[in-house]
Amino acid sequence: MELAIYNTAGKETGKKALLKDEIFGIEPNDHAIYLDVKQYLANQRQGTHKSKQRNEVAGSTRKLKRQKGTGGARSGSILSPLFPGGGRVFGPVPRDYSFKLNKKLKVLARKSALTYKAKGELIKVVEDFTFETPKTKSFLALAESLQLAGKKLLVVLPESNHNVILSARNLQNVKVVPAANVNTYDVMNAGVVLMAESSVNVINEMLA
Repeated sequence: MELAIYNTAGKETGKKALLKDEIFGIEPNDHAIYLDVKQYLANQRQGTHKSKQRNEVAGSTRKLKRQKGTGGARSGSILSPLFPGGGRVFGPVPRDYSFKLNKKLKVLARKSALTYKAKGELIKVVEDFTFETPKTKSFLALAESLQLAGKKLLVVLPESNHNVILSARNLQNVKVVPAANVNTYDVMNAGVVLMAESSVNVINEMLA
């Protein structure tokens, strides 16, 4: 698959970017995408949730009333989960939500996600660019010239670029990542994937 390469003014340069069919034109595997996205979201969870159980609540362990003869249920201490201020039964405890996935499955998931974007014509290639100083206005002008203003963008650069990252940081619907860090969740979550010319080669080599 070949896509036209645009310049920062939004005009076609006459050059073409080659998107390898074994990466951008495979039969997508939805389950692989599901597993990779599930792992990504699980890894974002801190897992620091905690509630106090019966043995951790402050209070007396004195028996509240005698065992028999009251006509009511047998009551132990005020720490019982049945009473206000008592411990919680089977409450959340700190845990690690991460889990392992095979490398081949993660590669398949990324290829599937990129294939969906390619088939939907939601990938656009622009020549390599940078900004002299970090300015949100500069990035907005670039998006406007490429007719991408207001769209949810994933901007893929060949390598990390400080000025471009800072220029897009204040924009809610824009995420900038180096090609080596492209993941399934970001690709699927984006409306349009804007790729710098050199980043295409990085992805072609990385996922080949």
